[in-house]
Amino acid sequence: MNILDRLYEAFVPQGRYMLYLDGLLLTLKITVLAVIIGMAIGVIVAIIKVSRKQNAIMGILARIGDLYTTVIRGTPVLLQLLIIYNLIFTSRSTSEVLVGAVCFGINSGAYIAEIVRAGIEAVDNGQAEAGRSLGFKQGETMRYIILPQAIKNILPALGNEFIVLIKETSVGSVIAITELTKAATLVGSRTYDILPPLFIAAAFYLILVLILQKFQGKLERRMAQVD
Repeated sequence: MNILDRLYEAFVPQGRYMLYLDGLLLTLKITVLAVIIGMAIGVIVAIIKVSRKQNAIMGILARIGDLYTTVIRGTPVLLQLLIIYNLIFTSRSTSEVLVGAVCFGINSGAYIAEIVRAGIEAVDNGQAEAGRSLGFKQGETMRYIILPQAIKNILPALGNEFIVLIKETSVGSVIAITELTKAATLVGSRTYDILPPLFIAAAFYLILVLILQKFQGKLERRMAQVD
């Protein structure tokens, strides 16, 4: 049996393509939820870190943020997933998708926090002073002047983080999430030929990444035109 026949066997008979599509849909659901959670955590932690000198409370919160980013970036995402699944979500009725989204969101938030922090600190101090001279409060200056410029500067790094996040969801199979990689292994267990399903799953991931890269490139060009 040649490679084309093996790929056909792994994709078409008995509606096996539906397993890949269902797995792809689950991967996208987890990724979107994780992106929302990660962005929310990352932006909040980054703002706290750059505001650590304002007062004692912000200093304490900044140290907690430092601990969070150090622990999350210093441990494997697979280990974090297992800890969160077994320690926090102990109920059998808990959705594995929710567990995966929370875990990957927390993991991504640590990296996004450092990316956003670097972007904020890269904005010239004169921008903040200009905001204050216009009567903006500290929060308003951050929201309307600093953050828009920071996000524009770190857009490529954020795009890369989202691409990494899509691929990281493949470890969700360890807690029985039937995402794309798990779907491929299920097909392989039925056909007794694991390589073709893995190649098909890899093609799906590659297509997703190429679409994201295309969208990211268009967004960057649009923002450059605005400049």
